[in-house]
Amino acid sequence: MELNWNDLKQRCLTCRACGLCETRHQVVFGVGNPQAEVLFIGEGPGENEDLQGEPFVGRAGKLLDTMLEAVGLSRKHNIYIGNMVKCRPPHNRDPLPEEQAACAHWLEEQIALISPKIVVCLGRIAAFRFISPDFKVSRQHGEFFEKDGVLYMGMFHPAAILRNPNQKPVAFVDFVKLRDKIQEICTHTELKFDE
Repeated sequence: MELNWNDLKQRCLTCRACGLCETRHQVVFGVGNPQAEVLFIGEGPGENEDLQGEPFVGRAGKLLDTMLEAVGLSRKHNIYIGNMVKCRPPHNRDPLPEEQAACAHWLEEQIALISPKIVVCLGRIAAFRFISPDFKVSRQHGEFFEKDGVLYMGMFHPAAILRNPNQKPVAFVDFVKLRDKIQEICTHTELKFDE
């Protein structure tokens, strides 16, 4: 069966593969340009995301948007943002391994359709899954790792930066490194800066 973005989204919105479906308000499928060369992956929706049906819309999302815009990126134009799990874990706890496993195929199908050149893992949960199970965000943030022709980068999760604001300068350096790598390898990504 050929993959189709709208079919994938409709199937995902009715998923009941794990217990998170019992407490969710909405499935948070993702947001952005499905033809993007750059994919951001978080761990899972929080309360605001669960209520609005879009990833990174709370305080952490506002910080993420600010940092994206500073380097010419935007969820409206040139990136896509998804999560490891599509439903909110209760009390914003880490998604359990079985929840991640039940949800993994949705993200895998999104990745197959998007076919990104760069995948940015926001926080340790995504970095463990996509870069290495012993990835250390505090030491390895901002480094690129190549796997099967795709570059992966781990970054501090925006919520972690809000909890520890002294990480903001080094986190911004990672966004600059990302911008430079996009300009180097992404032939279809136009960086957009406000006039």
